[in-house]
Amino acid sequence: MGRHDVLIVGFGVAGAWAAIAARDAGLEDVAVVTKVHPLRSHSVAAQGGIAAALGNVAGPGGVADDWQAHAKDTIAAAAGLADEDAVEIVCREARDLVLAYERMGCCFSRLPDGRIAQRPFGGHSAPRAVYAADRTGQALLHTLYEQALARGVRFYEELFVTALAMDGGACNGLAGIDLATGRAVALGARAVVLATGGHARAWSVHTNTLTNTGDGVALAYRAGAAILDLELLQFHPTGLYPQGILLSEACRGEGGWLINAEGERFMGRYSPAKELASRDVVTRAEQTEIEEGRGVGDQKEALHLDLRHLGAAKIQERLPEVRRLVERLAGIDLAQDLVPIRPTAHYAMGGIAIDLEGRVLSPSSEPIEGLFAAGECTCVGVHGANRLGANSLLEASVIGRRAGRAVAAAAMNRARTGADERDAALQKLEATMAARRGAAARGERSVFAVLRSLGEVMTRRCGVTRDRDGLEAGLAEVAALSEALRAVGCRDAARAFNYELAATFEAESLLLVAGLTLRGALAREESRGAHVRRDHPQRDDSRFRRHSTAALGPDGEPKLGWRDVRGRGEVQA
Repeated sequence: MGRHDVLIVGFGVAGAWAAIAARDAGLEDVAVVTKVHPLRSHSVAAQGGIAAALGNVAGPGGVADDWQAHAKDTIAAAAGLADEDAVEIVCREARDLVLAYERMGCCFSRLPDGRIAQRPFGGHSAPRAVYAADRTGQALLHTLYEQALARGVRFYEELFVTALAMDGGACNGLAGIDLATGRAVALGARAVVLATGGHARAWSVHTNTLTNTGDGVALAYRAGAAILDLELLQFHPTGLYPQGILLSEACRGEGGWLINAEGERFMGRYSPAKELASRDVVTRAEQTEIEEGRGVGDQKEALHLDLRHLGAAKIQERLPEVRRLVERLAGIDLAQDLVPIRPTAHYAMGGIAIDLEGRVLSPSSEPIEGLFAAGECTCVGVHGANRLGANSLLEASVIGRRAGRAVAAAAMNRARTGADERDAALQKLEATMAARRGAAARGERSVFAVLRSLGEVMTRRCGVTRDRDGLEAGLAEVAALSEALRAVGCRDAARAFNYELAATFEAESLLLVAGLTLRGALAREESRGAHVRRDHPQRDDSRFRRHSTAALGPDGEPKLGWRDVRGRGEVQA
C-alpha cells in the first residue's frame, strides 16, 4: 500500500496544473491517479481555445481587450449566478497563465508578426480565445504532461478510484481498482485533489469521453461535501448529428452560419450577435427552430452548420480536426457541404463546492481537511448559469494551479494518518467486487443496458427544455434504474481490464449525479441561462439568484438548500 504527500485524481489540465504547482511549491512526493493513460484525459478533446485578455487582436471598433472586459463578459453570460471574486481571479490571472503555457513550449497558433493568435468566441466582446488550430486541449495537455514528467511526478495509470478514506471528517487517502490486474488497492496521502472532469455522459447525446462519469462529484458527496448547481448543465449548440460529438465553437468564431430547413440564417432573429451570442442563447434558438418545425433531416431534429463560404484553405488552417471528424464520422466535406448539427450535453457548470484555493467545502462552508478539487467536477462560481466558450480550460488551469499551491502548503503541515480507514475502504471495495463477480451466473440485466436507459431518461426528461412532469417522471425512472443496478452482475469473468466491473461503479456515480441534477432542476422554478423550464419561463431573481446545494443527509438521502451568490455589482479595476 503506497503512501504519498499528495494524490491527484485525474489528469486533465486541472489535475496537471495541481501536480506541477504542488511540486514547484516544494512538495517532493506528488502522485497522479488516473483511470486512463494521462494523455487520454478529456481535456485533450477541447478544440477551440483558452480565453485570455492578451489584446493581440483588436475587438470591434479597434478597442483593445483587458481583464475587466473579460470579467464583465463572463458575469453577463452567467445570468446572475457568477461569484464575482472567482471571476476576477480567473480573468486577472489569465494572461500570466497563457504566458506560462508559452514558456513551457506550448505550440499556439501565431499572428504574422509572431504574437499569439486569438479568435472570436460567442459572448466575448473581443477576440480573446488563444488557440492551437482546433486542437488546443491536445496542445495544452501534452505540454503539461511533459512538465509533470520532468518534475518527477509519479503516475498510477489505469487505476479507478471508487472511494475516499475518511477519518473523522478528514481525507487520508483513497481506494480503487487496478484495472490492469483487477485487484483492489489503497493509497495513503496527506491530502487528495479531485480533478475528475464532468458528467455529461449521463445524457445519451453528449460531447464527453466515456470516462466522464461524475466520479469526483460522487466521491465528494459521499465524503460529506456540498454539491452546487448540478441542474446547470450546458448544452453545446454544435454537436454533430446524430452522435452529438463536439464541433468546436471555433466553427462559429471563424464565421460559420447556422441554417434552418428553409435555408434561413436564423440567429439574427434571436440575437444581434447572431452565431456569436452566448451558448445558452444559441442553443435555445436552435431548440425553438426544431420545435417549431424548421429542423432538417428525416426526423426534423437537426439544423445545418454552413462553413462553405470560409473556403477550403482557411478551414484546413483553422479547423483541420473538425474537418477530419466530420469526414470520418459523417462522410461530409464541410468545405463543400452543409453539416447536420444539434444541441448536445456538454459541460457541467455545477459540481463540488470549493473555495478560491480549491479546498472542498462542507454544507456549512467549512473546508474538509485534506480534500481539494479543481476543474469541471467543481463549482467555484465562475460560470454561473452559462459558461462562455474558452473559459473552461482557463478556469481549470487557474484554479488547478491555485489548488496545487494550497494543497502543498496543507500537506507540509499535516501528518500521514488514517491507515485504519484505508484498510476499511479497501475491505469494503474487495467485498463489493467479489459480490458483483459472484452474481455473474444469475444472468441479471447488463450494466450497459442500465447506462443506455439512463442516457435516454436524461435526454428526454432533462434536456435543453424541462418541466415539472418530465422531471418528476425522470426522478422516478432514475430511482428504478438505481434499484435495477443493485441486481446487476458481472458477466465478464476476467480479472484484468474488466471494464464491465468498472462500469458498475461508474453507473453508480452517474445515477447519483443524475438524481441530484433532477432534484435541483425541480427546485429551480425559473428559466436562467442553460436551465429552461417550460412551466416557469421567466427568470426570478427574488427567489433564485442563488446557488442550489445538495448534501448527503443523516438519513442517507439528499438534503437540498440554497447558498448566496458572492458579489452583486461590477468587478472593480
